[in-house]
Amino acid sequence: MDLNGVSAVVSGGASGLGEATVRALAAEGVKVVVADLNEDRGKSIADEVGGVFVRTDVTDEGQVHAAVRAAVDTGRPLRVIVNSAGIGWASRTVNRDGTPHDLGQFETVIRVNLIGTFNLMRIGAAAIAETEPVDEDGARGVVINTASIAGIEGQTGQVAYSASKGGIIGMTLPAARDLAAIGVRVNTICPGIIDTPIYGRGEAAEAFKAKLSAPVPFPKRMGRASEFAHLVKSLIENDYMNGETIRFDGGIRFQPK
Repeated sequence: MDLNGVSAVVSGGASGLGEATVRALAAEGVKVVVADLNEDRGKSIADEVGGVFVRTDVTDEGQVHAAVRAAVDTGRPLRVIVNSAGIGWASRTVNRDGTPHDLGQFETVIRVNLIGTFNLMRIGAAAIAETEPVDEDGARGVVINTASIAGIEGQTGQVAYSASKGGIIGMTLPAARDLAAIGVRVNTICPGIIDTPIYGRGEAAEAFKAKLSAPVPFPKRMGRASEFAHLVKSLIENDYMNGETIRFDGGIRFQPK
């Protein structure tokens, strides 16, 4: 699918993987809606790339509709949805002090990561369905979801996060089958350890990142957000990639801890 001249919605577009994706798509001529809760950063990025910022809580149906409408209102056909909004949480099912995992926090992680992803996917795909096909195959658009290798082999204390990301993986193929009728492809990326601003800066942060990346077979470093964005672009442009879950992790396999 040709990216030039279309519009896209990128959730979590004000930082990390989402920001890199916004910049990569904009560089290809996409009018990008930066859908995020961070207004200052989101507006700044949108202004830089000639996009549109919409304050968006992905769990809120009305706010997601507003973000999708903003893409449609650009006058360019909406062809791309990228779900990269998400939160993390660390807690054991039963903690060392004997207390059970907080149910409210588990529900929050599931709601943001899994339900939020589904919310934008369903509303975005419905809007894409209203566009004209771009080729003889009847293709109209693409949804790229962001899961994690934690959804495949979660570590100690990742029960909530892994459940949310595993759910995204689990809905990839059925969603692709559901949306085939309207010419929308669905693929999911499972990042490993990616270098984003969440780790901070300075000597201590660099030492921590070196420890995290030590088990990566090759290349022996953390992944880069720009590399993630490159994969997003490739999955959009390759018309035969559909219903796939792709590991993006340098070959790492998580140990229990």
